[in-house]
Amino acid sequence: MAGAGAVERVNALGACWGRELDFATGQVWAAPGVWPLLAVLAAGADGPARAELAGALGVSAEQAPRLVRELLSRVREVPGCTAALGLWTADEVVVEPGWLDRLDASLWGRLTGDAAKDRAALDSWARERTGGLIERMPVEPSGALLVLASALTVRTAWAEPFRPGRFPVSEGPWAGREFAKLTVSGPELFDRIAVAGTSTGPVTEVRVAGDGEVDVHLVLGAEAAGPGTVVAAGFELLSGAARRTPVEGLPDGEAWPGLALESVDAPSPQGLGMLETVAFRVRAEHDLLARAGLFGLGAAAGPGSHFPGISRSAPLAVAQARQVAVAEFSAKGFEAGAVTAVVMTRGAVAAPRRFRARRATARFDRPFAFLAVHRPTGLVLVAGWVAEPAGA
Repeated sequence: MAGAGAVERVNALGACWGRELDFATGQVWAAPGVWPLLAVLAAGADGPARAELAGALGVSAEQAPRLVRELLSRVREVPGCTAALGLWTADEVVVEPGWLDRLDASLWGRLTGDAAKDRAALDSWARERTGGLIERMPVEPSGALLVLASALTVRTAWAEPFRPGRFPVSEGPWAGREFAKLTVSGPELFDRIAVAGTSTGPVTEVRVAGDGEVDVHLVLGAEAAGPGTVVAAGFELLSGAARRTPVEGLPDGEAWPGLALESVDAPSPQGLGMLETVAFRVRAEHDLLARAGLFGLGAAAGPGSHFPGISRSAPLAVAQARQVAVAEFSAKGFEAGAVTAVVMTRGAVAAPRRFRARRATARFDRPFAFLAVHRPTGLVLVAGWVAEPAGA
């Protein structure tokens, strides 16, 4: 994949973004959908806008386009994942060839100036590039001189499907309610349950293995921990800032969020893991300009011409920058999609042998975080917060 540096930078942006979100409801966001757009904007910017964008990226504007190409190329090689860039320009915008060569756009189209026609074309691109997960482009094309967009999808089937059931909850925010329960268990899962002390306190992490290169990490914090800090703890685990402790090394009765550890009679001496959780579907829209400082878009959205490296025929400034993202976790697998866009305008018969074995049961029956991770590199493709189960 793009070198470890690119993964670190994209994950860092995703972690910072997560700390600033409102978690009153479920959340989902995709930093790999935003980082490439900021990078190609930086390549065509100058002055304060170039400096701000480079600061948000964590790399120089000169390095950014190469890292984008490597990042997108590797994401496209991940089974079940797609990534695309699209560019649309008005007739009056003459794009600088040098910038266009560095863009690696899968489509370059024209804006007609007819808002209905342009909306139909942009929506069609979003729908086709996400396999119908995203129906509409999250920006309005009216008055646009240039639209730059990215589309990202993540699909993985579980290596071992969950068993459906019912999930009565007696404590916590979901108390007194019953949901559809998803359960999976086995020796392999025992090795994928871990705990850690993080900057937000103790967390329990369960890695749900996909059948390709994408896993989904579920992270549960203490009841009093805030959503943003639990999400941040997930990023800390991936970066190594917080160290995991496998449950095998913990004594029976050890208290960790949502985790029960005990020694039981079993048909083999292997540890047994069990996860009980809920199905979920979350959708969110994000206005990147509402956090312009985080994304390095402050100067770029201000008055003046900030992108002579993109076009000298028209003074361009960022007028809209938005992302829409969805994620669904079911008994069979996980899928997510995100479309990000920037609009620029002017300015399991004989009696079995019995053994004693460890059993770890993780019960995610209150709000928790999730991170869909490319296993070989640690790139967080999509992250989010489950405030309500599906069908609640």
